[in-house]
Parts: sequence; C-alpha cells; structure tokens
Amino acid sequence: MEDLTKLYTESMDVLGGKIDFVLHSIGMSVNIRKNIPYTELNYDFYNKGIDVSALSFHKMLATAYKLDALNEHASVVALSYIAAQQAYPFYTDMADIKAMLESIARTFGYHYGKHKKVRINTVSQSPTKTTAGSGIKGFSEFYDFAEAQSPLGNASADDCANFCVSLFSDLTKMITMQNLYHDGGYSTTGVSQEQLNMISK
Repeated sequence: MEDLTKLYTESMDVLGGKIDFVLHSIGMSVNIRKNIPYTELNYDFYNKGIDVSALSFHKMLATAYKLDALNEHASVVALSYIAAQQAYPFYTDMADIKAMLESIARTFGYHYGKHKKVRINTVSQSPTKTTAGSGIKGFSEFYDFAEAQSPLGNASADDCANFCVSLFSDLTKMITMQNLYHDGGYSTTGVSQEQLNMISK
C-alpha cells in the first residue's frame, strides 16, 4: 500500500495534477507456472495469485480513492479473460481470480461512480501471444482454436491497446461496471464451420 501511495503521489507531482486514466494489467499464477492441476491446487500459491492478480486491483482503487488521485469522469480499465464466466480447464485458478477481478470492478465501480463519476471496466481479450499467455500449457493449440472460432479472428495486442484508449476517452464516459469482450466475436460464436472442418478431418 505504501508503494501505491508513493506511485500516485509522485505521479500527480510529475503530471501536475490528478490522473485521468489507469490501466491494471498484471496477472500471475504460480499454480499454472508449476503445472499444478486445478483439483490439486497449492493454496499458498492460490493466495499469491489472488493477491497479485485481483486484490492488487482493489488496493490500486482504494489508494486512488483515499488520495482523491483521479479526476472526475476518470476511467479505470483492468484486463480479464472469458474464463471468468466459462470453464477453461487449462486456466485453472486464474479463472477464479479473474472472476474476482471482475467483481471488484463492478462493486468499486458503483462506489467510485457515485463518489466522483469514475468509471471502472474490465476487458476480456482474445488469447494473445504474450510472455504470460504463452506460458500456459496448450496455449498454442488454443490460440489456433480461438482464431478458427472468431469471425474476425483473434484481436491483437495492439488492437486491445486501441480499445483501452477508447475506454479512457470521453467517448465512453457513460460505460462503467462492465466486462467488455474484445475477441473478434469469439464469445458469441457457438462453433464455426472452420472448427467443424478441423474435427471432421
């Protein structure tokens, strides 16, 4: 908490005022790194994942709230994943953690919205070839699977960044407490013809 206080305080000094937007983009599962199955989770590792990947979001928001560090109508975005709503066995404890992240966005979004018109949303991005994502067992195969399911294909990291910028802008000032899918249509496609063709081979 001391580090977050220092971060906000010194940022406001450098920027010459309060902050307009903040991105929460950190996630880590020791259980996934160590290939521990969901049914055999190490709970110390699980708690570490919650602290790093979800509780950090609450701490970030609580510190900003206490310091009055965000301008009115500021925007906060956190990166999530569809496994918060649907079962993806390979995502193990991160699925639970992302569900907690999205809940924090809704609940804190209500309080911060009433307090300062600050909006808080999460973005569920396509599978993306990042260092963290690529470390998940079976990621490459799933990336291809999602690419085949999405009518527009997987959204790139650059496209995700552009979407976040739009959520930081005043053009989306009435959107809050939402989990927004940025996935080329993956989340609303039951099955694609390409996937059926893959299975029938």
